[in-house]
This record gives sequence, structure tokens and C-alpha cells, in this order.
Amino acid sequence: MSSSIRRLRGAATLAGVVALVVYVWGLLHLAGSVLEAEDGGTDSAPLPPCRGNDQAVHVIDYSVSFLPLSFDCEMTGGGSYAAAVIPGYVNPVAVGSALAAVGCAVASAYVAELRLRAGTREDGAP
Repeated sequence: MSSSIRRLRGAATLAGVVALVVYVWGLLHLAGSVLEAEDGGTDSAPLPPCRGNDQAVHVIDYSVSFLPLSFDCEMTGGGSYAAAVIPGYVNPVAVGSALAAVGCAVASAYVAELRLRAGTREDGAP
């Protein structure tokens, strides 16, 4: 196997691992926020993850999203806002790394195919 193919596959693997690790890090933040919101008891209103916003007194519930990762505080009368519980770098780094992994994997397959075809032509096959 060529070194350029090996490098592309290594880069794809590394980018995939980075995407997975960062996404799991975001999931941990999201899970912690859900546990905190479900805790109940004294000092549970407004929901702790939704505090820090002027609209927090109108929060009645929450919802979560997994793609992209977000914890949304739902308000009376409709509407919602995203609570800042997931670090801002998580979604962009996870998406960018996943796209880089796919791009490197496709590029390595393309280079392997080009080398295979070039080798076939050199052997005299049509």
C-alpha cells in the first residue's frame, strides 16, 4: 500500500476519533444538564440549566436535540431558547471533523482506485 493512501486513511481515522470524542464530550454536558433539570426539589424553578437569561422566569419545560447537540428551554406562550450548557466548540468541531474523516476516506479510496487502474494499464490489459 502506498504511503499517501496510508496517510489519508490515518488522517480519516484521526478525524473520526476526534469527531467521536468531541461529540461524546457534548453528550456528557447534555446528560448533566438533563439530570440537573430533572432533579426537582428546592431551588428547581426556573430550571437550573435555563438560568442566566432574562427569560428564565417564563421557562416551563425543556427539550434536547442530538443533531446538533442543544438543550432548549421552552417558554410559556410558545418559543424557546438554547441554554448555554454545551460548549460552543462542540458542534462545529464534531461536524468539521466528521466531514474531514469522510473526505479523507473518499480521497484514499479514489487514490487507491487510480493506482489500481494505472497498474492495470501498465500490465498490458485493456
